[in-house]
Amino acid sequence: MAQIILVRGDITEQHADAIVNAANSSLLGGGGVDGAVHRRGGPEILTECRALRASRYGKGLPTGQAVATTAGRLDAAHVIHTVGPVHSTSEDRSELLASCYRESLRVAAELGARTVAFPAISTGIYGWPIDDGARIAIATVRECAAEPVTEVRFVLFDEAAYAAFEAALETSA
Repeated sequence: MAQIILVRGDITEQHADAIVNAANSSLLGGGGVDGAVHRRGGPEILTECRALRASRYGKGLPTGQAVATTAGRLDAAHVIHTVGPVHSTSEDRSELLASCYRESLRVAAELGARTVAFPAISTGIYGWPIDDGARIAIATVRECAAEPVTEVRFVLFDEAAYAAFEAALETSA
């Protein structure tokens, strides 16, 4: 089972084999984590994302799926892009959020990544409640992380997110 670590900070400053980007479906950058990854990672990431759009993902990356590119100038070998669901009070999209973590771990394993850094997917502009997002993230990683992944790091931008993930980690132990 992979070790789960919580870090308060900026995911673009992490040293890991793979950094997960909470991308939008266009794969062409945006706000939040997505914009930060593209800005700090440099044009190499955008070049590979454009190539993915021109080939396999002409209509964009579907929600819950994941795909890898170079990490450009980030201190990582790869960026794994995944599109989280927008939170809805009228439709349960929990499985799509869990799929983001599951598919990112699958891609990481295919790449031979041992260390993977995740943001709190969908809990920013996509409106997912942080406590529920943390619970889904921790449960999915506990269930799905497998060799060669030995460390999963959740990089949380603020104290509220850190506290939510800490509580989810404690209750899932």
